[in-house]
Amino acid sequence: MLLKHGFGRAAVFAALLAGTAPLALLAETPADTLVIADAIDDIVSIDPHEAFEFSGTDLNNNTYDSLVELDPTKPGELVPGLAESWAVADDGMTYTFKVKSGITFSSGNPLTAEDAAGSLRRVVKLNKTPAFILTQFGLTPENVDQMITFDGDTVTIKTDKQYAPSFVYNCLTAGVASIVDMKTVMANEVDGDMGNAWLKQNSAGTGAYVLRSFKPNEGYVLEARAGHWRGDATIKNVFMQHVPEGAT
Repeated sequence: MLLKHGFGRAAVFAALLAGTAPLALLAETPADTLVIADAIDDIVSIDPHEAFEFSGTDLNNNTYDSLVELDPTKPGELVPGLAESWAVADDGMTYTFKVKSGITFSSGNPLTAEDAAGSLRRVVKLNKTPAFILTQFGLTPENVDQMITFDGDTVTIKTDKQYAPSFVYNCLTAGVASIVDMKTVMANEVDGDMGNAWLKQNSAGTGAYVLRSFKPNEGYVLEARAGHWRGDATIKNVFMQHVPEGAT
């Protein structure tokens, strides 16, 4: 099938961004665009430090990265994310992560160990639903600035007692441990919310995609970042349309 009425790819994508594209316009999906219809009304928030539902996590997996990640082809095996290396001290309670250089956020700001430490502190201080994944290690809003620190390109996380290192590392692969652009996020802070309201409509990560549009219970649009540190995504645009019923 051909695009009706001579609509070009740019026109269709502009309509998607505006959230106003009727299905009649999408006679054929452009080769570099993925259109998905699914129920995404479980999304409560797309702030990665608050999101804890499947659809919100799926979105954030494409816009954010964490210090360490799991290899999807080798269950249980850790691979470098934003950290190039990591280690646990002999005390079994002090974990260090060396942050990769040359990575930027979607804003263009460089990724730093300060961003990484600040992001993990933010999780604890916001204390939203998924915060327990980190606070179970003895981290509290009162002590987190002392328990999570940075120096140069290194982030240090201290726990309240010894845990299996594999357990700690696996928790740090969770979406709640996503690293955000703290300069941009805090520049959009309102009434002490640490940018929470702003991140419910925007993204500020190092992921392969940038959020271009989000309307709760309607859909969202992701656009690939050029020059991503893992390599450019093959699919340039992703349009998710909320459809409550599969039959529809």
